[in-house]
Amino acid sequence: MPDARFLVVFDADSTLLRNEVIELIADEAGRGAEVAAATEAAMRGEVDFATSLRCRVQALQGVPLSAFERVLARVEPTPGAVELVAEIHARGGIAAVVSGGFHEILDTVAPALGLDMWRANRLASDGTVLTGVVEGEIVDADGKAAALREWAAASDLPLRRTIAVGDGANDLRMMAAAGLGVAFNAKPAVRAQADVVVGPVDLRELIPLLP
Repeated sequence: MPDARFLVVFDADSTLLRNEVIELIADEAGRGAEVAAATEAAMRGEVDFATSLRCRVQALQGVPLSAFERVLARVEPTPGAVELVAEIHARGGIAAVVSGGFHEILDTVAPALGLDMWRANRLASDGTVLTGVVEGEIVDADGKAAALREWAAASDLPLRRTIAVGDGANDLRMMAAAGLGVAFNAKPAVRAQADVVVGPVDLRELIPLLP
C-alpha cells in the first residue's frame, strides 16, 4: 500500500482477539484443558514455539471441518479492536495481523475487523477432518518479525514507522524489529522487554501511541 504513513502489526490470540483459538478448536476434541496448559507454557517462552505448536495441533486430529463454524461463533474480538483499526486507517496507517494461529479463523475474522493484511498457519485436513499437522512453514517468532519487515518494505516504510503489538514470547522478535514494541495483555517476560506496556485490556488504549 503506497503512501501509507505507518504500519501496525498485531498478534492475534489474546491481543487482537480475546481467545486462544487453538484452545477453542481443542474443545471440539475434548482436549481444551490439555492444549491450554501447553499454550500457556509456549507464551511464557518455556518451550520452543514451533515444537509446541506441532504437539498441540496433533491434539486436533479428527476434529471435523464443520466444527469451525462453532469455533468462529465463540471468537471474541478484544474490546476496542474495531475502533483502533478505524483510527489507524483514519491517520493513514496500515493495520495487519500475523499469528501463530490459523488462517481457517483469520480469513473470516481479519476482514470483519477491517485488517488490511494477515498471515497465519494452516491446518492440514483430508477434506473432512483435521489430520493433526500444520501445512507448510510455521509462523513462529522469526516468521512474525519477517512479516513485519516484508510488509513495511512493500509499503516503502522504514521500520521506525512500524508498531508491533503482542502478548507472548513469540512476539518479542517482531516487537524488537519494530520502531515501537507494545506489550498488550502480556506475559511478564514480554512486559519486561517492551518499549511500552498497556495494562487495560482495551485496544483503544493504543490510540494515543499512533503517529
